[in-house]
Amino acid sequence: MGELSAIPGLAGLWRLTTGDGRITVAVVDGAVDTGHPALAGADITRVQGAGAAADVTGEKKAHGTAVAGVLFGRHDGPVPGVAPGCRGVSVPAFCDRRPRTSQLDLARAVEAAADAGAHVINISGGQLAAAEEAEDVLSRAIRRCVEGNVLVVAAAGNDGCLCDHVPAALPGVLAVGACDDAGRPLPSSNWGRDSSRHGLLAPGHEVPVAAPGGGVTRLSGTSLAAPIVSGVAALLLSLQLHRGARPDPLAVGRVLLETADPCDLGEAEACTRYLTGKLNITKAVKAVTTNPIDAPTGASGQELVVLSSDVPSPLAGHGQPRCDCAPTPVGALATAPTSASPSVSAPSVSAQSMSAQSVFAQPVGHSVGLSAPVDAPALTPVATLAAPAPSPTTAGVTLSADDEGQPAPQRLIYALGTLGYDFGTEARRDTFKQLMPPVEVDGVSVPANPYDPRQMVAYLTENPSEARALIWTLNLDLTPIYAIEAVGGYAPGVYERLVEFLGRQLEAEDSETFVDRVSVPGRQPGRTTRLFSGQVVPTVEVDITRGLYGWSVTSLAHAVVDPCPPPRTSVAAGGGRDNDRDRISEAVADFLARIYYDLRNFGATSRDRALNFAATNAVQARETLSQALGRGMALQNIDVEKSPYARPDSDCWDVKLRFFDPENGRRAKRVYRFTIDVKDVMPVSIGEVRSWPEN
Repeated sequence: MGELSAIPGLAGLWRLTTGDGRITVAVVDGAVDTGHPALAGADITRVQGAGAAADVTGEKKAHGTAVAGVLFGRHDGPVPGVAPGCRGVSVPAFCDRRPRTSQLDLARAVEAAADAGAHVINISGGQLAAAEEAEDVLSRAIRRCVEGNVLVVAAAGNDGCLCDHVPAALPGVLAVGACDDAGRPLPSSNWGRDSSRHGLLAPGHEVPVAAPGGGVTRLSGTSLAAPIVSGVAALLLSLQLHRGARPDPLAVGRVLLETADPCDLGEAEACTRYLTGKLNITKAVKAVTTNPIDAPTGASGQELVVLSSDVPSPLAGHGQPRCDCAPTPVGALATAPTSASPSVSAPSVSAQSMSAQSVFAQPVGHSVGLSAPVDAPALTPVATLAAPAPSPTTAGVTLSADDEGQPAPQRLIYALGTLGYDFGTEARRDTFKQLMPPVEVDGVSVPANPYDPRQMVAYLTENPSEARALIWTLNLDLTPIYAIEAVGGYAPGVYERLVEFLGRQLEAEDSETFVDRVSVPGRQPGRTTRLFSGQVVPTVEVDITRGLYGWSVTSLAHAVVDPCPPPRTSVAAGGGRDNDRDRISEAVADFLARIYYDLRNFGATSRDRALNFAATNAVQARETLSQALGRGMALQNIDVEKSPYARPDSDCWDVKLRFFDPENGRRAKRVYRFTIDVKDVMPVSIGEVRSWPEN
């Protein structure tokens, strides 16, 4: 391809703008070497992601630097970038010291990028998986970007097969495949069913990139095509600003899809690799500068319907490549997507021409690793274009010395999960093993096992000061998401409570004191903690015992049922007080399960903290659940939306529970709403529960 200026239409776009500093592009990748000459003077801010900065010569940092150079390289430097005038945000999510990065960590990085004000998020990495295999936390993070009008651009992958990569395959993401300078798809570029619905091809052959040590090399792959599309989107947003319009990232994403050139290869079978078309910068610029862009669905609304899956995708594509060629042979159709939307024969800038699909993918109930940036091995000049074996490269997360001295702004956290502990190093583990007393097993004294939580609880109960030497973790489905660190004058009380809850997690589930969930209120100071496994997790500082609660679904359900008014069903109707209590308990358990599993989150955003607080204590939702369940209604969904009325200097959110009558579909639904202020580290409920019928 040579220089980026050779991309058709890009030089003309540069004559209009090289970017506006008010437009932000986030690079979720390896860490970026901002000291590279190509990035000298670039406005790039680093925020805390799942990974940490590695050595400059590390493969993942080299990959992140290459991507950043394609985006922000100064035009008088060694590697001119697409949008050097835009602001950059680096969110490290991959690192060499850890072999795999989880979808959970990628979701955390996406949320961090959105919180940093990104208009466009570039992800030149992924996992070889279909959209339905995406974990719910990642699907939810992408959906929140859609609802917040943030454009996510992701590489389609370099496996050379009819296969998808997550997150590129997820609805609402603009997937990008790679083509050569003649517009032909690279043999290594994926053309999966899902990404073909909302993806396009962009140049990705021998792109000049910043290399470790200050040099320049050329690389090929979808990892380089993605930032070219991200940069073009940023320039189009800059044009919107210059014309006095509000930047509309999702609408720009639609324009890029709709103005893409149809396949012109003359072979229908070859066109199956074309996604929906090939990037046409000139048409996209004309569409932005001469035609109004409709606001994308969900871009301006505040409401988050967190249990619904029927929200249209603003980036729903055409399903099959637009092809100016002969009909596809029957044999070729066997590998083409079969659930496509009707194809569109010509580019259009009308949002109404786009087909709709669900923003949410159906999650699976297991954890899978996320590959490295999809073409991370190609960090040397590319000699051939042979398709690599379809096995994803692994990536990693690490913590290095240059994290010190770069604290991120503190964020309030109110997270739910289960407790765990970690040693960090073998030396720390062996220290506990030597200090803990031996145990008797069948009359034989054996050395202590520090991995046995029962032995650890017994030891910490006798030696409470030793609790500070452990790394306490908050886990989601056995995966650590935070390291808990007690600080301040109440630190001993915090550790005492952690030891208590850890012991209560070991009790029988029918015990009155059994704990299967804890809530952790605290602040995230921007530091990270490295666990014994090598995983790096954000640190949460806890300086109060208030809000550090432990409970079980059973105990919380009992707390709700006890004050319930007599339900409308009577003994004469075949029920009874005990039966009614059981029914209400089951309904409460269902309510809690939805929050714990369907809506599990990091507790870092305001809406998530409000949602988690609603599930923390029976006091918060007791009146709502008691009234609705007492009326014989069942919970339909949960909404969280910004409260239109709030106290000065507050952060208030309305939690709305919508109920329906399962026995009478004609009966009006009923909405219950209560408000939570999450301005402080400990959220608080405001006012009374309000209720109204809804058709």
